Amino acid sequence: MRILRASHLGMCFGVRDAIALALDHSRRQPLSILGELVHNETVLRRLESRGVQTIAGLGELRTRDVMITAHGTSDRVRGDLAARGLRVLEATCPLVHHAHQAVARLAREGYHPVLIGQRNHVEVRGLTGDLAAFDLVLTEADVLQLPERPKYGVAAQTTQPIERVRELVALIRNRFPRAEVRFVDTVCQPTKQRQSAALELASRSDVVVVIGGAHSNNTRQLVLTCRRLCARVYHVQGPGDLRPEWFRPQDNVGVTAGTSTPDETIDAVEGWLHEYAAACALRLPEWQVPEVASPPSAAAHAQVLVAADESLR
Repeated sequence: MRILRASHLGMCFGVRDAIALALDHSRRQPLSILGELVHNETVLRRLESRGVQTIAGLGELRTRDVMITAHGTSDRVRGDLAARGLRVLEATCPLVHHAHQAVARLAREGYHPVLIGQRNHVEVRGLTGDLAAFDLVLTEADVLQLPERPKYGVAAQTTQPIERVRELVALIRNRFPRAEVRFVDTVCQPTKQRQSAALELASRSDVVVVIGGAHSNNTRQLVLTCRRLCARVYHVQGPGDLRPEWFRPQDNVGVTAGTSTPDETIDAVEGWLHEYAAACALRLPEWQVPEVASPPSAAAHAQVLVAADESLR
């Protein structure tokens, strides 16, 4: 077995900054986070171990300090928090904030907002929460349900694949040839980089392992992207989800990860794969043994875990 790592994978700067802010603040004051800070169970457990509370609604609030997640929220929600006298920590990713500005500008300039994204996703609720009217699309069928209007302003959830976004924009233009359709690209650069790297990785792999939270949209999108070029693609949250029957000794195994996946989780999955590759090699005649990248030493692996933990403090 040969282990291949995507050129871009794992945590983006927006997620790292949000986690660092939450951990730093929790050392000084009790903190609640309105919703999941990121869609990753490992990160959420670490925050909980530091006393950070994740709440689904303000009725659960037990602290004066409350944090907006990296996914952002609407000004209406911010106003409600301020009216309650709460101290609000802003962890919205700057690229999500840019998307909010773009959508608001389209509405101000008279375009009917059409957002490409997942219904009920926390980021989408934030992007649309201050709009008087909007439409949400994610499929061709959704585009067919759009009412005809003179001007459409189209933007997207930041973690949508840009190729899919462009396809839907083209469908809107084809369906309404007399309308003015203005598209603002709000898909974030880390998402584009990871999507492009995942596609390249899948083209060189017999099997791809995608690491990320079960509820992470960008991780699920990486899975779909890899399946375009690779038939065997598996979504795991950590090394405990891996199964030996997924792999053959001659496989090229690609590894990629969503933008909320910690470095130590990626390293742990790769460590399992290297150990399994070594075990496979021991069971093969010498002439069948594939070239396998050397696994990191125990000391080097420990240093990686320590550095990764420090980066999230």
